[in-house]
Amino acid sequence: MVKKRKRMKISRLLCRPLLYIMLGMTAIPGSAADRKDDKVVVVLDPGHGGKDFGACDNGAKEKDITLAVAKKLAKLVESKLKDVEVVMTRSTDKYLTLQQRADIANDSHGDLFMSIHVNSVDKKNKRRKSISGSSVYVLGLHRDQDNMKVAMRENSVIELESDYKEKYSGFDPSKDESYIIFEMTQKRNLGESIRVAGEAQNELVENAGRANRGVRQAGFWVLWATSMPAVLVELDFICNPNSVDYMTSEKGQDKLAKSLFNSIKKFVERRS
Repeated sequence: MVKKRKRMKISRLLCRPLLYIMLGMTAIPGSAADRKDDKVVVVLDPGHGGKDFGACDNGAKEKDITLAVAKKLAKLVESKLKDVEVVMTRSTDKYLTLQQRADIANDSHGDLFMSIHVNSVDKKNKRRKSISGSSVYVLGLHRDQDNMKVAMRENSVIELESDYKEKYSGFDPSKDESYIIFEMTQKRNLGESIRVAGEAQNELVENAGRANRGVRQAGFWVLWATSMPAVLVELDFICNPNSVDYMTSEKGQDKLAKSLFNSIKKFVERRS
């Protein structure tokens, strides 16, 4: 009986992406196709916030770094790109669920969703103090175990919600089998997502001087739940003291923001 109930929950979760696939080229509710003006809407999502600190190490909190970089990025976009509207999922130290973040993006009829995060590794990892580099993720399967660990860590924020098992239809961020949903999700935005991710990664390496950890695919809930091209950026590793010094400095945050801005600019130019 328990197994049957679990299968029913997963089936309900699979219905949404299957519906999107069946719709084909028709507009998804909340998508940019519903909008009547010509503005390009860029949704910036500073990861974590409020009671959700994210990764913490070397005297820094992920939630603070992501918000600082996102604010600088928003100012660049607003001041330098004409006919572009910036929507921030949060502009203060506020707690949001993953679904709330996706809802803000969809309700804003976003054209591009960029979620900003900071990476880390397990305390048992011998390379904790030396591992470094940026990586940009798009939605996909966790063919690589390291990608799976990152996705599980970022998705685990839903466990802060008391009713998360009901709200997320039985999705358990710590169990491999829950990620079957990403096998069947819509692929209509994947091509553009990969393109933006590649451009953002190149900028982070060339402009911000981050080590290149490449463009990767993993099953982040917030990427799956948004109806537009979407990427998740891991700026660098908070467990590395040198990386933390860079990410918490004014100069470092300026360069990180400028790097992401350059990739957004290229996206906007393709749309015009």
